[in-house]
Amino acid sequence: MSTALTYLSEARSRANLTICPDTVAVSVECDGTRARGIRLLDGTLVEADRVVLAAGTYASPMILARSGIGPAGDLKALGVAPILDLPGVGSNLIDHPLVSIDLPTRPARAICRLQAHVTFHSAAADRAGAADLLVFAAGPFELGPDQGGSGAVFGLVVGLMAPRSRGWVRLASSQPDVAPRIHLGHLGDGDDLERMLDAVTEARRLALSEPLDEIIAGPELSPGPSVTTEDREGLASWVRSAVSTFHHPVGTCAMGPDPALGAVTDWRGSVHGIEGLTVADASIMPDIPTATTNLPTIMVAEHISGWLRDA
Repeated sequence: MSTALTYLSEARSRANLTICPDTVAVSVECDGTRARGIRLLDGTLVEADRVVLAAGTYASPMILARSGIGPAGDLKALGVAPILDLPGVGSNLIDHPLVSIDLPTRPARAICRLQAHVTFHSAAADRAGAADLLVFAAGPFELGPDQGGSGAVFGLVVGLMAPRSRGWVRLASSQPDVAPRIHLGHLGDGDDLERMLDAVTEARRLALSEPLDEIIAGPELSPGPSVTTEDREGLASWVRSAVSTFHHPVGTCAMGPDPALGAVTDWRGSVHGIEGLTVADASIMPDIPTATTNLPTIMVAEHISGWLRDA
């Protein structure tokens, strides 16, 4: 991971989370195909006429899977008795991939002096549609004496906002304290890689333009001068090794009309084949927005909460 992305990742992990066994949902309790409550980590059953999962793109499908709702073959292999074979649970994982062009600079007095986002179209994109590429500036971040002579680094972070690649999240064990298996699938589609190379090329062009050129204090740190923009193959190798995530996962309980084609919920978030069970988070998005996902997720929750109030 590049220097700038390492600093961003560390900033996200600084919040301390305390897990309380009496508030963690393990599974949905069902009578046949009727949800009747949530089983908590300490064994408590919280009964309800309707269960609403809003645990997120990774946890919501895992709660369903531990409940016996998911790909029947996978569940049986882990000793979970299937109550409904729903093959789309945990599939269709989508996230925005990113890489960072790291550049040396001098420490800044302000917290962040680079507050800009640029969206644009890749060479293969439909110009009448939404922009599929993003560049934003991250930093500057101060470096220790052994990390760089300039004293600071900033990144031109490039992202693919309309990825075609798909991943998955799967139970590794029926035990709730075992982390799931997650495959982001970044750049699995060859077209995604080509468009990321377009984004890196544009970011490097911006780095050589005013006023950015005036604050760069030395040669590019990552991918570095040895990987030229003209060397498309070498640049592709670096992108594959450096790719990281925006942490915008969606899609693992995707809405749609046909469970046989991978749909988990209907257009109102109700789980196909299970009465009284709703999913209300980003996992039900069948595709990823070409933007950060916080506001679309709030929109999903507002719509579903309105429908539930009116029911």
